Amino acid sequence: MKKLLITILVVVLLGLLGFAIYKKVYLTKDSKSSIKKEDKVDKETLNKYKGLLFEDYYEEALSTVKKMSLEEKVGQIFFVRYDVNSVEEEKNYYPGGYILFAKDLENHTKESMKKEIADDQKMSKYPLLIAVDEEGGTVTRVSRFKEFRSEKFKSPQDIYNEGGYDLLKEVEKEKAELLLSLGINTNLAPVADVSTDENDFIYARSFGKDANETAEYIKNMVSYSKENGINACLKHFPGYGNNVDTHTGIAIDNRSYENFKENDFLPFSAGIEEGVPSILVSHNIVTSIDGEYPASLSSKVISELRNTLGFSGVIMTDDLAMDAVKSYVEDGNSATLALKAGNDMIITSDFITMYNEVLNAVKNGTIDEEILNEAVIRITAWKYQANLY
Repeated sequence: MKKLLITILVVVLLGLLGFAIYKKVYLTKDSKSSIKKEDKVDKETLNKYKGLLFEDYYEEALSTVKKMSLEEKVGQIFFVRYDVNSVEEEKNYYPGGYILFAKDLENHTKESMKKEIADDQKMSKYPLLIAVDEEGGTVTRVSRFKEFRSEKFKSPQDIYNEGGYDLLKEVEKEKAELLLSLGINTNLAPVADVSTDENDFIYARSFGKDANETAEYIKNMVSYSKENGINACLKHFPGYGNNVDTHTGIAIDNRSYENFKENDFLPFSAGIEEGVPSILVSHNIVTSIDGEYPASLSSKVISELRNTLGFSGVIMTDDLAMDAVKSYVEDGNSATLALKAGNDMIITSDFITMYNEVLNAVKNGTIDEEILNEAVIRITAWKYQANLY
C-alpha cells in the first residue's frame, strides 16, 4: 500500500512538472509571440524613416511611443531647466530631459552629483536627456567648480591657438568623460555661429574664424563627441552673426538670405553631414527668412533646417522663457507655436505652464496629434541611439 501511494505521488509530481514545463515553453512562447505581433511596426511605416539620422532606431521608437499616453507624449517634448526641488512633482508630467546650470552643481561633489542625477533617472518613467552648456571659456556649468576640475575648460579658441585640433580632441575627450561620469549625457555645444568681430556678442563663444574654418571646426567637434559617446548640439541656428543677446531682448537680423547661405549655414551643414543629433534654434528675427516670428517660432526657419540643409535629427528651441520670446508672444501660446513650427523639443524654465498649454492645444485640435507624435518618435529614436533605453 505504501509503495502504491509513493508511486501515485511520483506520477502526480511528474504530471505537475510536465505541465509547468509545457506552460513555460509553449504558453509563454505563444504569449510573447502575440505581444511581438501586436507591437510589430509594419514595413510601410518604417520605410518613411529610411535614410534618416536615427534610421536604425525607429522601429524601437515607434513601438515605445505607441504605448505612451497623450500626457506622456506631451511631457517628452520638453527639455526642462533643472530644479532638484521640482523633480518629484515634475515626474508626473514625464519631461523628456533636464538642463543643469551652474547653481545646480554648486556645493556638490562628483559623488553627490552623480547620485542625484541617478536618482532623477530612477524616478522618471522614461530615460532622461541630462544636459549642460559646457562650452568652455565664458560658458562653463561644471568645470568652474574645483570639485569637478582643477580649472575650468578654456574656450575652443584658446585651446586651438594653443595646440590646434590635436589639443581640442584631447580636451573634448576629457570633457566628455567628466560629464558622462556624472550622468550628464548631452552637452549643448559646440557653438556653430560664425563671428570674426571681437565686438559681437557671440564672438567669445564662437570659433572666431570665417565660415569655412568654422565649418571645419564644427565637423571635428561633432566627430569628437561621437567618438566619446556624448550627445552634441549645434547652436544657434540660423546663426547669430553680430546680433544682440536674446536673453534680454529681441534681436532683429537684417542680413541677406545669400549671406546666410554662403556663410552662416556652412558650419551647420558640416555638423549635419557628420551626424550631429540635435540643433538648437535662436530667438533672432531673421527678416530675410521670416520677418514676423523669432526663428524658434518660425516654420520658415525650421524649413530651412529640415529641407534646405536636410537635417533629420532633433530640433529644439532656445529657452522659450527668454525675454526675446516673452516680450514678443504675449498670449501664452509660444510652446504651441514652437511645436507647430516644426520644433521637436522645447527648452523651458516654465515647464508645467507650457505642458498644460500644449496638452490643451492637442485636445482642442489646435495642434494635430500627428505633429506631436512625429516629434516624440524622433526624440525617442535619439534616446535609443544614445543608449538611454
